Amino acid sequence: MQDPDTLARILRRLYPEARLRAARLLAGGVSAEVLALEAAHPDGRAETVVLRRHGAADRARDPEIAAQEFRLLQVLQAAGVPAPLPLHLDTSGTILPTPWLLQSFVDGDTEDVPADLDGHMRQLAEALAAIHRVPAADLAFLPRQEEQAAALIARSRPEPDESLAESRLRATLAAAWPPPRRNPPALLHGDVWPGNLLWRGSRLQAVIDWEDAAIGDPLADLANARLELFIAHGEDAMAALTRHYLAVSEIDTTALPLWDLWAALRPIAGLPGWGLAPEAEHRLRIRHRAFTGRALAAVDG
Repeated sequence: MQDPDTLARILRRLYPEARLRAARLLAGGVSAEVLALEAAHPDGRAETVVLRRHGAADRARDPEIAAQEFRLLQVLQAAGVPAPLPLHLDTSGTILPTPWLLQSFVDGDTEDVPADLDGHMRQLAEALAAIHRVPAADLAFLPRQEEQAAALIARSRPEPDESLAESRLRATLAAAWPPPRRNPPALLHGDVWPGNLLWRGSRLQAVIDWEDAAIGDPLADLANARLELFIAHGEDAMAALTRHYLAVSEIDTTALPLWDLWAALRPIAGLPGWGLAPEAEHRLRIRHRAFTGRALAAVDG
């Protein structure tokens, strides 16, 4: 975390008269440094804003990622998508050597086990559909997800994780890729999982962390969310999300099993570096294998 003087200078870029009261790391920041900055205004008001600074891997993939995420948040606000409000972008390198942005703080928490699972999945489905309805013509600056997907499938590893059927996943996907394009290109969040959803009470407040946003088939987002929810909450959550999403979205699901396989392939290489407790990793692997088995059966059948 940056020193208090540096953080105070950052805050003054947005609020020149404000004083930095406190700063704290926010949980869940893996690919980016995410800090909550508590500001004290001269009139006595207190306000918290969020500082996001993308990590080296994201900057190497896309040197303009901070500016693109800021612009995307502006588009999302105009479209009414539940997401943080963009407040300030700095690409000057005068305070920090890499770009950073400030956005609104969303008062909410992730929920490990929702009390109203079906209600949560309905709200998530509605938010996902709203994301996919954002006009893609306004987002020409975002990468094309189909290129990213093809690169992932073609990437071989010297020691594939056969406990998660990695070689079979790659071979099955390579033989059938690309899937038929039956849905118009849409905005994709790119990483819909419980850790990127903030709730207050029983209401979804925001979908956060948009650094993986791209343009592509909405089935990619749906498949990734299905995998993450199956792992986190089980089959009922996955089925409820799918049912509610299809009720509010006109989407062709012919290629969903292939996108499910693509979603299953995504986390395999990075899993050893997640630092999960042994029991958590064991549970993840069991559910990942079950998800993969269903998708393989659907493709082969």
